[in-house]
Amino acid sequence: MISKILGLFQSKKEEPATKKVTQNKNKQEQQKKSVRKGEIGEYKVNIQLDQMPKEYKHLADLLVTNPAAKSGYSQIDHVLLTPYAIFVIETKNYQGEIKGGRDDKQWNVNNRFTMMNPFNQNYGHIEIVRKITNTSREDIVSLISFTRRATFSVDPALRKISSNDLIVYDIELTEFIERKINYIKLTEKKSKFSAEQIDEMYLALKQANITDPAIRALHTDSLKGNGLAAQKTKGDERAKCASCGKPVPQKVKEYCLANPARFKGKIYCYDHQK
Repeated sequence: MISKILGLFQSKKEEPATKKVTQNKNKQEQQKKSVRKGEIGEYKVNIQLDQMPKEYKHLADLLVTNPAAKSGYSQIDHVLLTPYAIFVIETKNYQGEIKGGRDDKQWNVNNRFTMMNPFNQNYGHIEIVRKITNTSREDIVSLISFTRRATFSVDPALRKISSNDLIVYDIELTEFIERKINYIKLTEKKSKFSAEQIDEMYLALKQANITDPAIRALHTDSLKGNGLAAQKTKGDERAKCASCGKPVPQKVKEYCLANPARFKGKIYCYDHQK
């Protein structure tokens, strides 16, 4: 009888712990499902862009140095180089109703939480691409792609083909790109970039892409806010550009030192890495 009574108390004490473990497992499963869905979405976009005309050049998952970013880097989902425009594409995997306008700092998801205006986020990516390719903002189209798990309640202007800021579903991505190119052909009557220029821009972006797994992991950790990046950036004020003397983040310093053939052991800010 005593053992049964003790057993009842023990069950009650273990119940909260068991519930917490179950909640953690459910949260982990949801995160895994979200990652898998995101990977499937990226795969679908890659397939579409790789099937565009041969004269177009597609790059995916670029990590490039960006001293203006908190991590010191910018990660760009997709860049498509065409004779008529450069498309810088940001992919999103949100589920539910997406509300927002072009000038809003925050967008709303399902009236439950907010997200950063994706066009503002993509603006930083565009600026980096523009500098690397030596092009103007007018040459670049900002495309935000959502999966069909989302529905749009956004500024109608962001769906008009005349705009250089377009929001699309992933299944209609290439359709919008083709429509935009046809619009440019009709309005401007000529291409902006030759095949040689496209090859040069492609090579410049490919060379700027950081493939070092350690640096990519550092960037990912900094976005998660787990403090690892902060530990790695101690002493940033001591790292200065060899050309202009401007202080550079520790990650830029590490990037330069990790490429001795290119930088000869010296440290350069982004502008002087060219």
